[in-house]
Amino acid sequence: MNIYKTRLERLCSSIDAENVSLFMFEDRECRRDSSVRHLTGHPSDALFFLNPEGRNLLVPWDINLANQFAHADTVVPYNEFERDPVKALVKAISYFGLDSLWGRPRVEVPPSTPYPLFLQYAAALPNCEILCRNKGIYACESALRAVKDESEIRIYRHLVELTNELLDSIEINVRDGILETEADVALFIEAQARKCGCEGLSFETLAAGPERSFGIHAFPAYTDAPFAGKGLSILDFGLKYQGYTSDVTMSFARDVSLEQKELLDLTESAYDLALSHVRDHALVRDMSVAVDGLFASAGRTLPHGLGHGLGLDVHEEPFINSRVDNYESLKTGMVFTIEPGLYDPQLGGCRLENDVILGADGPEVLTKSRIVRL
Repeated sequence: MNIYKTRLERLCSSIDAENVSLFMFEDRECRRDSSVRHLTGHPSDALFFLNPEGRNLLVPWDINLANQFAHADTVVPYNEFERDPVKALVKAISYFGLDSLWGRPRVEVPPSTPYPLFLQYAAALPNCEILCRNKGIYACESALRAVKDESEIRIYRHLVELTNELLDSIEINVRDGILETEADVALFIEAQARKCGCEGLSFETLAAGPERSFGIHAFPAYTDAPFAGKGLSILDFGLKYQGYTSDVTMSFARDVSLEQKELLDLTESAYDLALSHVRDHALVRDMSVAVDGLFASAGRTLPHGLGHGLGLDVHEEPFINSRVDNYESLKTGMVFTIEPGLYDPQLGGCRLENDVILGADGPEVLTKSRIVRL
């Protein structure tokens, strides 16, 4: 419980409240926000109300799950508000005593709130000023989540052990001819994830044999087509353990041509170049620009971001790309991917992706993904 109390204290101490009296977080099917789990431990589907002093109210869909997992001052089932977020917010105003204040309390709702719902909030609370913005507490929480605390790092240490064991098992079973098709590989990963105690996968496994590896993300995600045959194959997957996600991509090469070998070598060189730029306060755009330059010198282009942060969501801050408006920098305690890749309609594609933590002594590559030459 101290973990969640500490996170709330850090969040409340870091925000510029700007006289905001109440903040609302929303995690439900149409608008997911893992911040609710980060701040309370509740796994999914809940509203969470927080005032600048740290007092809070959790409104879960499933009260039984909340009783087992959640850490909050007060927990009230969503059913008591007729499963209506507007009615829940109105009751929260009363719970925090804001309806008895002089003036107009400022209430901040999530930046993902649709405009029609925002209007409903405003109509139901005419004596409050409803704020909906990208900054404020939501930006603070996103920044806090990007830098992992000791509890999260412990979880990641175990998560990457499971991921690495699975990477080794996949390679062995591919080499031995046991995993012959894309579906074989994808379903093997799903089964092994459940067996080793994971909640499941970070995302749907992407397994693309030589005929389909030209896409950044194969569509469909996998079929019954052959995997790891002659040419280039891509396998992109991640495990989810205690809410936290890994994300790795392993490429397989068999009897490749000279042109395909050049793609593999260039991807590995780009990966090493990106890793050499990882240090505290390094601008992520500089990493990406360096890789873009390497690929450009060979007449190639990286068609996606170079990497992204990891956490309760598989894509979090920092987003490592070369966009001109990207001013993000790396900080000690961040966990993120490095994943250069090249894709050609005739030659196929390859990508190398590993999960990295930036420690006090520099970067540590947590996962052991690689390009497997068969």
